[in-house]
Formats: sequence, C-alpha cells, structure tokens
Amino acid sequence: MPVEPLSHKEIEDRLAELPGWSLDGDRLTRSYRLGSHFAAAAMVVHVARVQEELDHHSDLTLGYRTLSLSVNTHSVGGAVTELDLELARRVEDLAASHGAH
Repeated sequence: MPVEPLSHKEIEDRLAELPGWSLDGDRLTRSYRLGSHFAAAAMVVHVARVQEELDHHSDLTLGYRTLSLSVNTHSVGGAVTELDLELARRVEDLAASHGAH
C-alpha cells in the first residue's frame, strides 16, 4: 500500500499522542536529553535498528548529551505520512529505556 501525505489536522491530532514531538515546517522533530554522551550514542544505535525495521530513516543529530530527530517521507515529496508517525511512536517507546527526556 502506498503512503499518502497526511493533512495538517491529521498530523496535529496524532502529535497529541506524542509528547515532545512537533511539526516544524514539513518535518516531525523531537530532541531528547540524556544522562551522558554514551547514553545518547547508545540510543542512536537503537533508533537506527528501528529505522532499518521500518525501512524509513530520519536525520539524527548526536550532541554531547542530546539526540535530535527530524523526519518526513521523501517518496511523497517531503510530506509527513503515517510512516513518520510510526517511527516517532517507536522512538518514543524506546526513549524511556535510555533515560531520555
């Protein structure tokens, strides 16, 4: 089944279920603060595994004790789709195990 761009209303409604995530232009974004650089790097590895499982990849920025994600779906012209929201949900689910907030 092909992915379709979501309306602004659909995105906003779904973001209400994903605290900390926001719509920045045409991308979903979220930054996490972690206890150490090592914890942030470990979370990158787990996010990368989820991205491989979904075959959908975000831009990741690793900082000293931070990890930022930015994602949209290139195959539909850079719009936000269900794939982006699924990735955000999966990342949110694993963030707590890394002590991310």
